[in-house]
Amino acid sequence: MRGTIAEKILARASGRKEVSAGEYVTAKIDLAMTHDWTFYVANILERLNIDRVWDPNRIVVVLDHYVPVNEQVAKMHKTIRNFVKKYGIKYFYEFGTGICHQVLCEKGHVCPGELIVGTDSHTTTYGALGAASTGIGVTEMAVVFATGELWFRVPETIQIYLEGKLSKYVMTKDLMLYLAGKYGTDFAQYKSIEFHGPAIKNLSIDSRMTMSNMAIELGAKFGIIPPDEKTINYVKKRTKKSFIPIRSDSDANYEKTIEVNLGNLEPMVALPHDLSNSVPVSKVEDIEINQAFLGSCTNGRLEDLKIAAEIMKGKHVHPNVRMIVIPASKEVFIKALEMGIIEILMKAGAIIYNSTCGPCYGGMLGYLASGERCISSSNRNFKGRMGSKDSEIYLASPATVAASAIKGKITNPLEVIN
Repeated sequence: MRGTIAEKILARASGRKEVSAGEYVTAKIDLAMTHDWTFYVANILERLNIDRVWDPNRIVVVLDHYVPVNEQVAKMHKTIRNFVKKYGIKYFYEFGTGICHQVLCEKGHVCPGELIVGTDSHTTTYGALGAASTGIGVTEMAVVFATGELWFRVPETIQIYLEGKLSKYVMTKDLMLYLAGKYGTDFAQYKSIEFHGPAIKNLSIDSRMTMSNMAIELGAKFGIIPPDEKTINYVKKRTKKSFIPIRSDSDANYEKTIEVNLGNLEPMVALPHDLSNSVPVSKVEDIEINQAFLGSCTNGRLEDLKIAAEIMKGKHVHPNVRMIVIPASKEVFIKALEMGIIEILMKAGAIIYNSTCGPCYGGMLGYLASGERCISSSNRNFKGRMGSKDSEIYLASPATVAASAIKGKITNPLEVIN
């Protein structure tokens, strides 16, 4: 079989020896994740009088999007808690535990070779651990909850081959913004992306999660990094589940291959209001900002907070800037506390919040007024995503966000280092 990872996982999940790109299959789901949208899934199941889910041990519910809560959200969350109890769903994480994608990886729910769906577009994150994972709508999720199955079109696969090593204060976020700027945000529409090449071995799990997370911003159905020893060690520390890592065959059929030398990359910034507007930071330096946001399922991990603290230590956030920092999970928060990272960020003037999606999802945290600008480590800069439709969001890596917060304008991280 000349199979890519996506083809081999979908073949296994659909009970086939092999499948090819373009075929339609009905596949058994290994894991399903819902967040605050569980409310809508619950309503569909109730209307259909479905009184049981296919497997309560294969469903994970995490509250993270609508936090902090208002009265309406409190009612939604109450419905979700009652739903979880009624249907005997084993894995439920209250708000404050963390952002769903970080929580599922940390808690050992994700394993290489699995087929995973979630009611969030950035479910592609789990590809960093060798899973085929993708976001679906609430109606599709109701079908999964009821049957444990879903149909898929087997996607073509694009190989992104990485060589070289990232320069100081250049991160995998910059890689993904570079790809969006050069090739557009739909070049991988309903394709599977596989990240290959000798550069992968030097990338941390945190960095890999950023890549798979943002694969959806290139239009991808899956964003998979072949599991290696680093992946296996990460997963085995977090779960007792057995799993079989899936890797593509040496003669797998790729639609195209894109080669990138990481050493040639520089810090990137996505201008409003689309990631395809990504340019090197040198082209947009000196744009003044009002807010800096470090967090989200893309860049709220320990590595991200650590690099920001390294840049900001002994310095202070510009007086015209509000800096919001939200660790991606309680586990990340605690580790950052123990390492002194949170203290450094707070002394620098950052405001630290409990783990939530926060400004990334347009929550009550970090709302922008008309005419304000935010530089953010999140994944999307759509008009109005952080408040006023007359505000602007610039996306960048945690290093660039930290440097810009200090200078009060978009800044190359190397410019603030003593």
